[in-house]
Amino acid sequence: MSTSEAHTFDATLLREYDIRGIVGTTLNPADARAVGRAFGSVVARGGGTRVCVGYDGRHSSPMLEQALVEGLIACGLVVERIGLGPTGMLYFATRSRGADAGIMITGSHNPPDYNGIKMMLGKGPVYGRQILELGEIAARGDYVNGTGRSETLDIHETYVARMLEDYHGPTPLKVAWDAGNGATGEILRKLTARLPGEHIRLFDAIDGDFPNHHPDPTVEKNLLDLRKAVLENGCAVGIGFDGDGDRIGALDEKGRIIWGDQLLALYAAEVLKSHPGATIIADVKASDVLFEEIARCGGTPLMWKTGHSLLKAKMAETGSPLAGEMSGHIFFADTWYGFDDALYCAVRLLSLLSKAGVPLSALRDRLPEMLNTPETRFQVDESRKFAVVDEIKARLEAAGAAVNPIDGVRVKTADGWWLLRASNTQDVLVARAEARTADGLERLKASLVEQLRLSGLDAPSF
Repeated sequence: MSTSEAHTFDATLLREYDIRGIVGTTLNPADARAVGRAFGSVVARGGGTRVCVGYDGRHSSPMLEQALVEGLIACGLVVERIGLGPTGMLYFATRSRGADAGIMITGSHNPPDYNGIKMMLGKGPVYGRQILELGEIAARGDYVNGTGRSETLDIHETYVARMLEDYHGPTPLKVAWDAGNGATGEILRKLTARLPGEHIRLFDAIDGDFPNHHPDPTVEKNLLDLRKAVLENGCAVGIGFDGDGDRIGALDEKGRIIWGDQLLALYAAEVLKSHPGATIIADVKASDVLFEEIARCGGTPLMWKTGHSLLKAKMAETGSPLAGEMSGHIFFADTWYGFDDALYCAVRLLSLLSKAGVPLSALRDRLPEMLNTPETRFQVDESRKFAVVDEIKARLEAAGAAVNPIDGVRVKTADGWWLLRASNTQDVLVARAEARTADGLERLKASLVEQLRLSGLDAPSF
């Protein structure tokens, strides 16, 4: 192997769950080609021969996809190119076609000048140490050489038809959809053409400039257009997607947000009817109400680390039929494939709502009302972010506090709980608190602020 083919990535490019950077600065076609060479070598050395590749609607995505494919072909692999679409379509192609791996070019919900790469190997995600190893392979130029080829596939109809197999709603619904000019647009048009009911689509033209609003349905200001459409048209539900369609946001018919953990609670009640006693997984940011609802419905709740790759891996390990996180990544493995696909989640939401016989607001209001802070992120020096969490954990455990250390510190008190964790992808700490009363919430926030002060940090503004 000629060392001239060796490649060094920018230090910020290889992340915990994916590869992500600023196009033209930290991410270029040469990087995508090197990822293709390094990851393709991993696939080939494992006996794999076929890789599915897709890309989202960002302006830089076709260029990066072309370079990535060149790298894979140079490893002797057959590349099945499924083209422009949501990340879920790439996952579906990889699983349904029995490919050895899948790669998606996507910047997800990041600003327009960002882009990135998500990977799966076999049935599972590629993350953590596996991603860092790609950097080591590229730095050595330690590639498999071969002569592969690429094929172009259109799986739109197969993908839509498979999703519709899991729609069992007896009552047509009026639905508002907001694609946010992201990668779901074309598939959404095909899907709504075949779903019963009336469908009002917003911003379904794929546009990498995101001219209407940022494609992140977990931020309330990004749901204002969807809320207006729901209320003005008398819709039963509003559904929004992020830039690559692997995260879902939802509004009830009153225009109120159904947060990720509330949505998961509704799905859990449905899934547990056919999977009694099953383990349902949620991340550490989720409400106590969710874990209590899972238990009430006869399931086994399991709190796990935040991160879509980590949750997918835990699902496979436990045989869980359903998992999700506050960010809107929700994973069905009961009759689906265990990956996060917001279009599929939408189909399941419409199916259960159609069968419910009551409005979505009534399903939401059956869950106990809690008082929450928003998920608050504040910058901390990279060298301190994990150390601060460790310091606070040690102090609290020494004081006899009830601490769950599965991902940061989640501290339970008579008032409720508060959470502090270090982000795996940014130099930030993430804080959240939940209580049943306003006074209780203030006490939780004060406790968190005091712990930060003891570690020499100014408190965030909740």
